[in-house]
Amino acid sequence: MPSNAFLGVFAKSPIKPIEEHIKIVHQASAALIPFFNHVFKGEWAEADAIRIEIRNLEREADELKREVRLQLPRGLFMPVERTDLLELITHQDKIANKAKDIAGRVIGREMVIPESIQKDFLAYVTRCVDATKQASEAINELDELLETGFKGREVTLVEKMLVELDAIEQDTDEMQIKIRQELRAVEGELNPIDAMFLYKIIEWVGGLADIAERVGSRLELMLAR
Repeated sequence: MPSNAFLGVFAKSPIKPIEEHIKIVHQASAALIPFFNHVFKGEWAEADAIRIEIRNLEREADELKREVRLQLPRGLFMPVERTDLLELITHQDKIANKAKDIAGRVIGREMVIPESIQKDFLAYVTRCVDATKQASEAINELDELLETGFKGREVTLVEKMLVELDAIEQDTDEMQIKIRQELRAVEGELNPIDAMFLYKIIEWVGGLADIAERVGSRLELMLAR
């Protein structure tokens, strides 16, 4: 985002760039769904094109994060601390970083996901992306929270969204256990190194939901202050 355009956003609201940032990092995570659909089919050129898309979104998010750090005014007269906003965007940024790492590792090794676990694996990825979507929707209530002084019905709405985010994250924990068990049942058919990396990818995918939950926790802490 050009600096003049970025400053224009800040002129409208010091919160808006943080809301824009979470939308970008969610887009990066959501791209993993079509990415893995191509991986399942061995369509490496198509998968790599999506990897590049994810990389570009991660770079865009990283640039926006840096601009927020440089441009977020000090002494804001708001019911939220500047340091809280900076910590929030730092956590958000890790979602895009994780999505980039996942896509890069899978492409780098041209990892084959056993057909027997593909259906549950994709459901697991999708549920983890649900967590980043829920975090994005919650963060995009920040402007409304600001307008109400972090009080009233808007707070209740966001609290409910954060409860749902916690529930989604718990779902992904259960799904991760199941997919690990399914992989263990067929790991003898795989190259041991490939199996090791696949376990790591499963962990990293779950990391998307874990980070999204931590974003929610930062927002919840802001509500409590």
